[in-house]
Amino acid sequence: MIETHHPPVSVARQCALLGLARSSFYYAPLSESAENLRLMRRLDELYTAHPFYGSRRMVATLEREGWAANRKRVQRLMRQMGLEAIYPRRALSPPSSPEVRFPDLLKGLAITRPNQVWGVDITYLRLAGGYLYLVALLDWYSRYVLAWELSNSVEVGFCVRALRQALRRATPEIHNSDQGAQFTSTEYVAAVAASGAAVSWDGRGRVYDNIFVERLWRTVKYEEIYLREYADGWALRAGLEKYFRFYNEERPHQALGYQTPAEVYLN
Repeated sequence: MIETHHPPVSVARQCALLGLARSSFYYAPLSESAENLRLMRRLDELYTAHPFYGSRRMVATLEREGWAANRKRVQRLMRQMGLEAIYPRRALSPPSSPEVRFPDLLKGLAITRPNQVWGVDITYLRLAGGYLYLVALLDWYSRYVLAWELSNSVEVGFCVRALRQALRRATPEIHNSDQGAQFTSTEYVAAVAASGAAVSWDGRGRVYDNIFVERLWRTVKYEEIYLREYADGWALRAGLEKYFRFYNEERPHQALGYQTPAEVYLN
């Protein structure tokens, strides 16, 4: 969206108009080796199929398949990809700043209408020679994808842009997220609070609070990403634009009585 050779409008001004920090535009992450990229592709496939696999089980599975990957390497790559095994945990560490923490508002809550609860999450998407991160906001009741954004880093800016895009459509009663650094950042929380939505953070040990977005990631990867070999971010963005239109407006959803998310959200 930004033209580097556009004399009338500088790169700095284009970034300002898009709400994008210049540092994000110029950011160039260190690339992984070809071998690590292949390993990351396999880790992504294993995690999508078995989200309860931790690093030990990942290593055991990879060794059975003939990979030479020790646990330290697998742990590093999983952290970089944002992959964490889904299982209940004990609350082993106390909250660091109680005054800026938000409660889990979903306990015992019945989801009965659109815009009652929105969820947000980030996932890793592979490319032919690299990877990008995808963030999406989902209406829990209808499974409607409200907004999404791509980024080559997990800085908070692309999450805020997706949130503001979704808020142009509606305002939720509750905005729920995990306690990742992006969603607990001052900038993101302020944007949610300014909209009038209540901020909800997943409780410790409540591993299924964001299950609807996790299911969305499985669907996107199996039905779109794994079926195609996107060469770069431009091709991936075009493919996702087409896919999310299909997902929202044409794809019947079993949990919705085979209605589409758009039919439930908009009616």
